[in-house]
Amino acid sequence: MNGIRRYAKQFSLVMAILMAFATTFSVSAHAGMVGTGELIQQQQVNLDRQQLLDMLEQQEVKEKLTELGVSEDQVAERIQNLTPAELADFEQQLAEAPTGEGVVGIIVLFLLVFIITDMLCATNLFSFINCIR
Repeated sequence: MNGIRRYAKQFSLVMAILMAFATTFSVSAHAGMVGTGELIQQQQVNLDRQQLLDMLEQQEVKEKLTELGVSEDQVAERIQNLTPAELADFEQQLAEAPTGEGVVGIIVLFLLVFIITDMLCATNLFSFINCIR
């Protein structure tokens, strides 16, 4: 019986130390309400991003990007890295573009986004564009 008590004391000491460490280094979780507007906005951003990626699948767009020396992977990566505000501006420009411009308008918009991200030092695709910082 004494042997069990001796092990129980050692065990409880180890458990008390572990409990102290666990409570000292634990991180509190914070939960908050997610509004419907925020949820809809996030879904819209995902939808806009997917629409742009779908445009990359058009053969005319692929040919024009190849002609300009830009790979599809680079374009897709940049689309994924766009902030929601940049994506909304891009979608607005795309919606306002005349329908007759077609693929050339899309390519020009992509290039404008690339130039802006190069100027903001977010990327370095074009060597002739310097950071504004």
